[in-house]
Amino acid sequence: MRLQDVYALQVPSLVKGRFQRVTNGKPIDIYLPAVSVPLSGDDCFLVGKVAYEQEDYYHSVQWLEESVRLFRGTGREWSPENEGTLEDALDHLAFSHFKTGNISSALSLSQELLHHDPMNGRVLQNVEKYEKLLVTSPAKSVRGSGLKRPTSTYLRTRDTYERLCQTQGSQPMHFENPRLFCDYFTNGNPGLLLLPVRREVLSLQPYVVLYHNFINDAEAEDIKGLAHTGLRRSVVATGVKQETAEYRISKSAWLNGSAQSTVGKLDQKISRLTGLNVKHPYGEYLQVVNYGIGGHYEPHFDHATSPSSPVYKLKTGNRVATFMIYLSSVEAGGSTAFIYANFSVPVVEKAAIFWWNLHRNGQGDVDTLHAGCPVLIGDKWVANKWIHEYGQEFQHRCSLNPEE
Repeated sequence: MRLQDVYALQVPSLVKGRFQRVTNGKPIDIYLPAVSVPLSGDDCFLVGKVAYEQEDYYHSVQWLEESVRLFRGTGREWSPENEGTLEDALDHLAFSHFKTGNISSALSLSQELLHHDPMNGRVLQNVEKYEKLLVTSPAKSVRGSGLKRPTSTYLRTRDTYERLCQTQGSQPMHFENPRLFCDYFTNGNPGLLLLPVRREVLSLQPYVVLYHNFINDAEAEDIKGLAHTGLRRSVVATGVKQETAEYRISKSAWLNGSAQSTVGKLDQKISRLTGLNVKHPYGEYLQVVNYGIGGHYEPHFDHATSPSSPVYKLKTGNRVATFMIYLSSVEAGGSTAFIYANFSVPVVEKAAIFWWNLHRNGQGDVDTLHAGCPVLIGDKWVANKWIHEYGQEFQHRCSLNPEE
């Protein structure tokens, strides 16, 4: 359901094995799989039932309608592999329509169910109830403007977040800004003079840059291999505690390596590029994160927004900067969306993205609110290096302007 909502995927298309959304009244393919595998009526019933049991009737109606249509089309043939039947789908769909206020459809489906199971006392009672409701509240007997998605009570930036995820990094009005540029970058470091890094400036406020080919295939595979055994469900900070949350679905592990290891060598490369002190505790250990299909991280800040945040446990101040390395590619989805800055960056394998989380005066930059869009197709791996304020006194100086 998350993928369906974020990418505005059409359920009838998903049932046919297609990934489509409607744009300007026309279905547009988001991704074309090599082989399209259609879903059965039982498949749709199981998806709809999950939504139904979560009291998510907006989604249950859509999936159960497809389930009923497909079950009807098979002439009620039953397979021993099926967990549901036409009667089950009708029963769940009728109640879902009732809960969304579509009493006439609830009545019609319940009457059809009675045709197959005329002695079902519970359904007989429902039919009687729906008939009374249609008499006493005729305004509820029609669909009106159709099924509406519930508003979000916790994600105020949902519309922007989903729009940026859907564009998958294609925002010409943003990236055609003449002040943005690409170059070969050395940061004045002798170690980069003979092999400068390809830098792409993506945004000036907030300052966000992409370093192409930052890591090679062998390094990426080594990092993923080292992380595999330590992967655990990712957590988020809630006050002084850390716990799992539905708005962050991924697995992560922390890596600490010697100067000669791949992790240590990456730290050295990060330091050369950024000019910052990334040694622990001025930089956190490397966090490796794996997002499977549907894996995501809704809009959040990397820097601490509360004095009680676990970020301060290192006693080296807040997270002044983020350096994120893309260890893999994905076939669809998985972009990094900057919500208030109004742009997103697609996954670029072996590249790294860098941004400042804090202004020079130490205040958090609200324009760095960002999200990891859900992975639609593929397996996304990233490595995060968070760099703290302390230890950067001579590398990233304060400004003479206290407002900067």
